[in-house]
This record gives sequence, C-alpha cells and structure tokens, in this order.
Amino acid sequence: MRNKPPTRLTAALVAGLMFLPATAVAETGPRGLELTFLGRYSTGSFDAGAAEITAYDPSTRRVFVVNAQAGTVDVLDVNDPRRPHKVATLLTPGANSVAVRRGLVAVAQQAPVKTDPGTVAFFAAGTGRKLKEVVVGALPDMVTFTPDGNRVVVANEGEPSSYCAGQVADPEGSVSVVDVRRWTVRTAGFGGFDADELRADGVRITGPNATAAQDLEPEYITVDGDVAYVTLQENNALAIVDLDRVRVSDVVPLGLKDWTESGFDASDKDGKIDIRSRPVKGMYQPDSIGHLRAGGRTYLVTANEGDGRDWGCHADEVRVKSLNLAMPDAAVLKQDAELGRLNVAADSPRDATGAYTELHAFGGRSISVRSASGELVWDSGDELERLIARVAPADFNADNTANGSFDTRSDNKGPEPEGLTVGEVRGRTYAFAGLERIGGIVAYDMSDPRDPRFAGYVTTRDFTGSVPAGTAGDSGPEGVLFIPAADSPTRRPLLVVGNEVSGTTALYEIR
Repeated sequence: MRNKPPTRLTAALVAGLMFLPATAVAETGPRGLELTFLGRYSTGSFDAGAAEITAYDPSTRRVFVVNAQAGTVDVLDVNDPRRPHKVATLLTPGANSVAVRRGLVAVAQQAPVKTDPGTVAFFAAGTGRKLKEVVVGALPDMVTFTPDGNRVVVANEGEPSSYCAGQVADPEGSVSVVDVRRWTVRTAGFGGFDADELRADGVRITGPNATAAQDLEPEYITVDGDVAYVTLQENNALAIVDLDRVRVSDVVPLGLKDWTESGFDASDKDGKIDIRSRPVKGMYQPDSIGHLRAGGRTYLVTANEGDGRDWGCHADEVRVKSLNLAMPDAAVLKQDAELGRLNVAADSPRDATGAYTELHAFGGRSISVRSASGELVWDSGDELERLIARVAPADFNADNTANGSFDTRSDNKGPEPEGLTVGEVRGRTYAFAGLERIGGIVAYDMSDPRDPRFAGYVTTRDFTGSVPAGTAGDSGPEGVLFIPAADSPTRRPLLVVGNEVSGTTALYEIR
C-alpha cells in the first residue's frame, strides 16, 4: 500500500522527529545530529518479516527491501523520500538479505529445506531482470559486495534443524565468495578448526556432538579491502576471512562483559527500572558489524544483540532460578526481583558437583568498538538502557510486538541492538544502530573510535497506538542502511530502516 505524506508528530513521542542533543541524555559529547522523519512505506503486515534488510541503488534511486513473508524483494521508488512507493517486485523465494552495487542486485536465498545449500540470485537494478543464480552454502543469511564491486561475500549460517536422535541435520557454516565477473563461487569453511581447541580459547561451541565447522554460524559481514570480518553470533566469536585466498585465517573469541563493572536490569517481574551491577558476565554475541578507518587503522563496530539456540531436543537458555548456584547469596540471587528471571547460558561454568560458578547472559546490550584483530577497544556499557530509562521511562525495555509492555524484555537481552551501519556526516564518522525491541535508532560519534560519544536517539514508534493494528508507527528495526549525501535524492545523508514487526520501511534525513 502507498502511504499518505507524513504528518507532524507531537513532542510526546519521545522527541519523535529528531535526534535529541547529547546534553539531554548525557553529560558529555558533541552537538547531537538532527534526524527528520521523511516518509514510510507500509506493507500492512504485522510481525511477519515483511520489511527486513534494505539496499539502495543511487542510479535508479530505488530501495530494495527483503519481504520474507512474501518471499520477495520489494522495490521502492524514493525519488521523493517523503512518498516512497512500490514500483516492482523481485521474485526471491527464501530471501534473507539483499545488496546492490553498480546496478547489480544480489539476493541471498535459503533453500526450501534450510539445511540444503542456498543460492544467491542476481538482478538488474533498473529493469528487475534476473541475470544469474549461483549455489552457495546452507542458509545464506547475509550478502554484501566488496568495495570494488567485483565480488559478493555471503555468510552461510548453516543452522541445524534438529538435534533429536535420528533427525540430526546440522550443515556446516561457511563464507562463500562469488566473482560476479565470471559467476564463479569459492567457499571458505571451518574444517581446519578443532572444536576442543576453540573452546579452550573461549569460543562458544555448544551443539551436541557438533564439529567446529557445524557449530560455527556466520551471521553478518563487513569487508575492508580484501579482508572480511564475519560475526559468529551464537559462538560469541569473529571470523577473519582472506578473500583473495578464500580462506578463514582466524576465529577470534570476543570474551565476556563483566556486569559488576556497569549495570543492567535483570528482571521483568519487579515492576520498576532497576539498572545496577550484577554478578553476571555477558557474552557480546554481536549481530551486525561495520568498520571504519581512523589514524591509519581499521576498527570494527558491533551491535551486541545476543542470541541463544532452541532446536529440537537442544536448548541452551535457562532461568537462573532453576539452577543450582555455587555463588555467594545464591538464595537471594534466585529471587525474581534479582536474577531469578534472567535467561543465561546452560553451558555457563560449573564446578565438579554440577553447581554453577558463573552466569553468562546473552548479549552485551551495547555497541562495541574492536581492533582489526578483535581486541575490545571500547564498549557503551549500560548507556543504552540508561538512555531509554531517561527518554522513555514508561516504555523501558518494552517488547516490539505490543505497546503497554513495560519491562518485559529486561530478563532477556534488554533493548537488543541489532542492525548497524556506519556513515560520514559533515566530515565526522557515525555509527547508527537499531534497538530491535523498544525500537528507534541510536547514534554514536565515532570520530575517535577509542572514545566514541553518544550523538542522539530517535524513534517513530507511537506508544499510544496498537502495533498489531498498524497504528503504532515503526516497530522492530531489523536492517539499518546509510545513504551518503552524494547518493541521496535530497543531497543530504539518509537512513533507511526496515522494521520487521510493523512491516514498514522508514526514511530519515540527517542534518
């Protein structure tokens, strides 16, 4: 459906139409950005993945949006970003991701049986004509072009379907490289890595009887020259891939976040905002990843969403109150208002009796900066939850499928930063990340990647409306895309956000 032009929102909508100045929610930081909501295209579908990952072709001024519900890529005309409208549809059954470069559209498609090899389909951006389809690994979850546009890099997640006896289907994760000049495919696997050695290094390997290659699950990619950096979300690790040799050169553990040094809200049953330090360690488990260059060095930026596994006959999330704890004040910690409701990893460390000596929670609830070799440089700590507590206290840690859901996500990854993009505005580099649960986009000034500064937050979710009825604006940001000023139809930088719960694609102008 085509939307009406945007109307003026009230100030009650969490300052709805622009980034709040940094001084409104933080004591330090540069002048905040202004982000103006321009327009929205709505599919009219609720919680069905009808608007997920987006890509932009500057030559046609079209935005390509993965509509997983329909098994298509919707093509939106954004010549007037105040009135985006659908002009075409690409038939892409099993679409998970889309990328565009030099008029070529690449779409990652999982097979009808997700454990079978998937494909990447290629289309002409201007005409929508299908040009080619190549076979890659199982469950291609993300696709991106190399900077020169000559290659497409694909994260083949290789999720299992079941671990039940007699039904085990657990394909290997991998990274495919497609040379679009010759339509050749080469794939980098993890067969050279040993599961026990990776565990000893701190990489999370948890699948029952799984090899390292089966257990490692590539999620998202950023490419810097001839090197791809690939998040292995469930494994709390990062793969570094040599694209020239098409070889995984390293698998790097991302370590644990010590929540005694900052804070988070751990309970959805205490009826209040309660951000404080806890005797818990967080697995960063990033979803999206981007990169930037500063001082001659490459830095990686991650959105630390967190994710567990729940496949047939195997689940790795457990509530703290169900555990035998070998920790001080164990009885108090197991209360619902403390840590009792918190979901943690079943494979958290235990002593010889089987009692848990540490608790490892899912996700860092943060944005991080790392060096090109994976060492942690900076983390936003508890800033995201404290931000929401300040600007939207009545909807703190709300869920993305329903309004009036205050605090319901505190026990399970909080605001869940997921989609992330990096772009330059007026000579300064910024990272923009979507908060999957409460909604909205947070920005950090990355000009000094060792000391990023909060730059603002915007949301166009209406907490007075109904998410299922489609009257609550934008909910569930999945993909966040930056369009530089030089490629923008307004000649100012834009953000394009695919919102999978509300089924909307929203466009914002940055000033």
